[in-house]
Amino acid sequence: MEIIGGDDDSAMYGALVTAQSLRLHHRHHCREDQCTSVLVKYIKAPVHLVWSLVRRFDQPQKYKPFISRCTVHGDPEIGSLREVDVRSGLPATTSTERLEQLDDEEHILGINIIGGDHRLKNYSSILTVHPQMIDGRSGTMVIESFVVDVPQGNTKDDTCYFVESLIKCNLKSLACASERLAAQDITNSVATF
Repeated sequence: MEIIGGDDDSAMYGALVTAQSLRLHHRHHCREDQCTSVLVKYIKAPVHLVWSLVRRFDQPQKYKPFISRCTVHGDPEIGSLREVDVRSGLPATTSTERLEQLDDEEHILGINIIGGDHRLKNYSSILTVHPQMIDGRSGTMVIESFVVDVPQGNTKDDTCYFVESLIKCNLKSLACASERLAAQDITNSVATF
């Protein structure tokens, strides 16, 4: 598990929440020909703002920089499919993804990749969002875990490194977008006084 950001004051609480969330939500059955990993990112924005971006199955491009376009037919609900166009620079142009879990109370999003012109076969991810005090303010701890087949000719380490790099980039972008929203919220609150 890799932890991105955070501070010493929240380490103990964060470790407890992380352990509990991992046990409850981030369990992946990993076969011999697959790899799995967990990443944690601390964001200096309240949960409701972070979740407002994460839960938008129909608009992942709001914080995922490698996605240029997304099409969902109908309302996003469990079982819905999205067709994603990937920006150039990655070894893919499209991805078909199914919404497996969307829990607005527990802040859980689960997605499976079921098609596309890439090598991420049997990819499944769970992302959870948790309240966390950061520097004395309301913040968020995001945990994302995945399991995926190791493509023929690659190693588990190579595959995990590639997927982790994509997730780190997405989480960094999520942090920037969320913190920007939080700054706007603060500015708007001050302006109304």
